[in-house]
Amino acid sequence: METNNYLQILRDVKDVAFATVDANGIPHVRIIDIMIVENEKIYFCTSRGKDFHQQLLHNNHVAITGMNKNYQMVRVSGQAQRLENNAYWIDRIFEENPSMNDVYPGKSRYILDAFVIEEGEGEFFDLSVSPINRYSFSLNKKPITLKGFAISDACIGCGKCMRNCPQQCIVEGKPYEIIQEHCLHCGLCDENCPVKAIQRRKTI
Repeated sequence: METNNYLQILRDVKDVAFATVDANGIPHVRIIDIMIVENEKIYFCTSRGKDFHQQLLHNNHVAITGMNKNYQMVRVSGQAQRLENNAYWIDRIFEENPSMNDVYPGKSRYILDAFVIEEGEGEFFDLSVSPINRYSFSLNKKPITLKGFAISDACIGCGKCMRNCPQQCIVEGKPYEIIQEHCLHCGLCDENCPVKAIQRRKTI
């Protein structure tokens, strides 16, 4: 799938967990509506009186997680930017989300500020299939942080990692190989390797 398809899952879920950090470094999470998804960007809004708004201005690094009824999860991390031409974006958000008129009727809507996440990285995680599927993706070409584990050339081919893998996503070879799209990142292979040939992957 393309990035917009992954983000559309969040839009369809709409009410997603949204994490920020306050001025004291304490994390906070709340449910926020995804208002618009387009061109690999996520749009949302919040009122200027809320702690959430202040946290976004203090530290704009955010993380979002949502799961649909099919046990497909999407998570995104990135930086939220307050949009210029705020009235235009708030009006557009209300056009595409008419239920907002019940919460902020009339001109009270303009107490809201619109924000966008236009650069970031994300992951799609599908628990509805066996083995599980997971894919990393980028918002507007931001570098992707590699996660999970890889087997190095120090592998002696004993097969202990393959036997212990709960998703059976390790295949025999020289060295053995982890099929990343099915890996849980649980670390059982790493803990069971007798020669410590399994290492955490590094960002490229």
